[in-house]
Amino acid sequence: MTRIFLILLIIISISFFISCRSTKNIQTAIAKKDTVAIIPVITDNGHEDSARFIKDTYRGLQHQKIDFTTFSAKIEVDYQDADGKKYNVNAHLRMYKDSIMWVSITAILGIEGLRAYITNDSVMLLDKQNKVYTARSVAYLQEVSDLPLDLSSLQDLLIGNVVFLDSNIVSYSRTGNTISLLSIGEYFKNLITLQESANLVLSSKMDDVDELRNRTCYLTYDDYENKKDVLFSSKRSISVTEKKKLDIQLNFKQYDFNETLSFPFSVPKNYKRN
Repeated sequence: MTRIFLILLIIISISFFISCRSTKNIQTAIAKKDTVAIIPVITDNGHEDSARFIKDTYRGLQHQKIDFTTFSAKIEVDYQDADGKKYNVNAHLRMYKDSIMWVSITAILGIEGLRAYITNDSVMLLDKQNKVYTARSVAYLQEVSDLPLDLSSLQDLLIGNVVFLDSNIVSYSRTGNTISLLSIGEYFKNLITLQESANLVLSSKMDDVDELRNRTCYLTYDDYENKKDVLFSSKRSISVTEKKKLDIQLNFKQYDFNETLSFPFSVPKNYKRN
């Protein structure tokens, strides 16, 4: 059970990076799912308008980035693993920007199974099923994901901000009221599709720059709501491919911005230290 709850915690934060080493066949299948006609960005005199359009669109996307002091949410998580097993849990999330991320996972009968406390320096876990306390440095996030993840990037992911979108936009497309931008960064090629009228992110498809890794992750953002002048996606899906496919649904049932929060975390004396 410890591993299940830990996996579910990671799903909410970083799991779609951890396990997404997909084979070329599966990666190709997913690529067909969101194929777009890409227009290269050429910056000679004949294509200055294209370069300007890309710059303006990227600026508009950055303008929609959600800023916050604190954030709390109750998230219903539906998860189907690579063996077809299904899990449904509730995650209670609390965040203080650039300082703390606190997560509590509850499953059957509302019994808490795992609590996590992540700061800029450390990752601490309480496995309440097996009475085990685990403490690691924040480098643990990078160890399990093989990416330069930190507290800030995890918070961006959970709040709904785009992650791993580089300013190096190499191509774009326009279809109806949607725009797709393809960026190539140090770790990922990221194909972002957004609603043109409001610059709202609709999907993000990331392929590993290192072709030998073949990591592919596909995220969608739905059911945008305007709460306290913040446009927030209350339903998300994450598809991960390896030899088998993982599907994750995140349904934000309740959420609030900039409220006073507490982050309770204490280690009982009878817990085993890991």
